[in-house]
Order: sequence, then structure tokens, then C-alpha cells
Amino acid sequence: MSKIAWKGGTLLAPVPAVMVSCGDMEKSNVFTVAWTGIINSTPPKTYISVRPSRHSYSMIKESGEFVINLTPEALVRACDSCGVLTGAKVDKFAKFKLTKEEGQEVKAPLIGESPLCLECRVTDIVPLGTHDMFIADIVAVDIEESLVDADGKLHLEKAKLTAYAHGDYFALGKKLGSFGYSVRKKRTPKKK
Repeated sequence: MSKIAWKGGTLLAPVPAVMVSCGDMEKSNVFTVAWTGIINSTPPKTYISVRPSRHSYSMIKESGEFVINLTPEALVRACDSCGVLTGAKVDKFAKFKLTKEEGQEVKAPLIGESPLCLECRVTDIVPLGTHDMFIADIVAVDIEESLVDADGKLHLEKAKLTAYAHGDYFALGKKLGSFGYSVRKKRTPKKK
């Protein structure tokens, strides 16, 4: 396969396009973040990278808390708008009819319409250039009840989540396999 070489850039794709909420139930904001991910399992840790000039930056730095709200297809328009409008001028919760819900562990509000919300407490702030990385412990996870079956198994595929790739939003598609499926031994039926 022939390739063309470009200089280094931010072309890792797809990435989650998430709606990050911050502040508290009285004074809050929602903004879109694509620079996020999991960085550790035990303790569970995540990060978001935010430009210091953004309205939410100081809210997160002062409170030390934020919530990562996963974006389903139904919220992709609001997600996009929250990434281009500033919370300094627009109450995005009101404008996009997003429901503020209280979290279990943090004062930052959850987005009620998000199927999965990660409550986060900042442990470190790392200046990186254009963005500062807020490294955080995931202190609670809030999951839409309809995504958990009677046995307690999470069915996140039912959430109709979206991803972001090189300037475009995409609905996540069909399941191709589960972790370890490529090496898992096939079960043979028991002989009777």
C-alpha cells in the first residue's frame, strides 16, 4: 500500500466528541472536547485538553471538577454548537434544552440526556503548548438504566454514540467483535 508522508499533526481518528460540563448547578457551562481519553485503569483516570483562553478553563481550574458526557446521535447538533459558541455569552444548557442533573461525587452538573457521564476530579494540570491537559480521577460513572440488563451487563452499543474524525461527526456502526475474540477458542458442543 503506497503512502504519502505529511508532517506531524493531530490526525488520530476517530476520537470521541464529548460534551464536558463544569461549574455547579447554579453557574455552569458545557463545551465540546475531542482531546480526551482514558489514561489509566486503576485508579481510573482520564484527561481533557483545553485551551487556557476558553471560558470553561478557569471554571475547571478553580473547582477542580468536570463531567465528561458521552454524545449520542440525538445530541450531535448540540455538541457541535457547544464547540463553537462561548459560554461567556450563551447559557448552553438553556439554549440547547439540556437538563442539568446532580452528580454523585462532583458539583459539576451532568447532562441528563447523555447516556453515560464520567464524573471527574482534577489531579494534575499539564501545560502542553496550545492546550493544558487536565488529568483527573474518574470518581463516579452515571449510566442510563436502559443500557444495563437484568444481569448488570452494560450494553453501550444501544446508546447510539457518535465519534469525530478529521472535522466530521459519525454514528458508530455495527459491532465487529469483542475484546479477545480473535484468539478465543470456539466452544464445541458437548456430546450426549
